[in-house]
Amino acid sequence: MNEIIANMVTRRSIRKYKSDPVPAELLNEVLKAGEYAATGMGRQSPIILAVTDRAVRDELSALNAKIMGRESDPFYGAPAVLVVLADKSVPTHVYDGTLVMGNLMNAAHALGLGSCWIHRAKETFKLPEGKALLAKLGITGDYEGIGNCIIGYPDEEKDAKPRKDNYIYFV
Repeated sequence: MNEIIANMVTRRSIRKYKSDPVPAELLNEVLKAGEYAATGMGRQSPIILAVTDRAVRDELSALNAKIMGRESDPFYGAPAVLVVLADKSVPTHVYDGTLVMGNLMNAAHALGLGSCWIHRAKETFKLPEGKALLAKLGITGDYEGIGNCIIGYPDEEKDAKPRKDNYIYFV
C-alpha cells in the first residue's frame, strides 16, 4: 500500500497523551501540512492558532469544558492545541477549515504524534472570553472556530473499528 494512504488508514483519534512537549521541529512540520490544505478557489480562509503555552492551553480547555457543562480536560492532557478558525466571509470557510484539520491530523500521525479533533471551537470563539483571547493575540476579522486539533505523544494504542459494509457504492 502507498505510504501516504497507509498513514491515512492507520491514523486514530487519541484520547490519552504523555506530558512530553511536542518539539518545535515536529510542530512546524504539522503546521506546514495544515497550511497547504486545499481551500475553495485557493482563498486560504483558515488560520491556525498553535497553542503550546500551558496557561493559554488550559484557558481554552476550561472554556471548552464549560460549554460541555463539565470540569474534566476535554483536551485529554495533550500538550499542544492547534485551533483552526476560518474567515466567515468566504463561502467555503467550513470546508476549508475541515481540510486543514484533516491535514493536521494526518501529518501528526505521520510524524509519530497522536491527534484528535475536539469540537466546540465554534462555540468557544462566540463567547466573550474567546473573542477577548483573539483580540489579545491581535487577530482581527470575523472568524468562526472550526475545530481544535490536539496533538502530543500518544499514551495509548488503538485499533480501527471495522468499516461498515455499505460504505462505498460503485455506480
